[in-house]
Amino acid sequence: MKHIFVIILAMAGTLSAVSHNILPQLKRETPDMEQIRREINDRSGQYYYPRLMKEYLRNDTLMKIDKCRRLYLGYMLQEDYDPYRPSPVKKDLSSLYNSKQQLTREQCDTVVKYAKLSLDNNPFDLRSMALLIQALRDKGDINAAKVWQYKLNYILMAIVSTGTGSDDDEAWWVVEPQHEYVLLNMMGFTVVDHAFVEPYFEKIKVKDSHGRDAGEFYFNIQTVLEEHYRKYPEEE
Repeated sequence: MKHIFVIILAMAGTLSAVSHNILPQLKRETPDMEQIRREINDRSGQYYYPRLMKEYLRNDTLMKIDKCRRLYLGYMLQEDYDPYRPSPVKKDLSSLYNSKQQLTREQCDTVVKYAKLSLDNNPFDLRSMALLIQALRDKGDINAAKVWQYKLNYILMAIVSTGTGSDDDEAWWVVEPQHEYVLLNMMGFTVVDHAFVEPYFEKIKVKDSHGRDAGEFYFNIQTVLEEHYRKYPEEE
């Protein structure tokens, strides 16, 4: 996992640059999952889920935060959703970035190929998305990298829009536990401790870029657990 953090940290400045004028004004609101369920199932509405996903997969930069928030959180309400589903791609892409040597074009193509396969299986595999962005940049495909960076930025902002992360009342909502680490590393933090807090919270302690204690953040995984155990009751 530490290898992917190197890539994510290298991209943190890009997130800051893109979101500098957006995050301060970003509305923070605890999700109402029943309202989101109604909105994404309304065939005549702008948030109808198949329409949102089609727009997201078009590889443009037109989707804004209101749609991205419903796309991201609504993913947990889809029948094929499983937050613990293993990726069909077994190749360790992050190991290619474990040296200081720049990747060859052939290696970049390998990362792009397998990262896209992983994203085909899980459109919110943020680790693969981070690797894909870096590989596209390294091979000089800047326009494609910008499109994927836009997607990653808005997914992370969708998470941030769910609260402040300061306590369990203001916890950030994620659709996968791995997103907790991706978000915090993109914010420039290093995770030093992790604990589950009943009934459905994750508390993560972090350090800043200078190695100093930077407090803790809370994440809400209520719907993650509810949907997983609904589909796999034998694991509860």
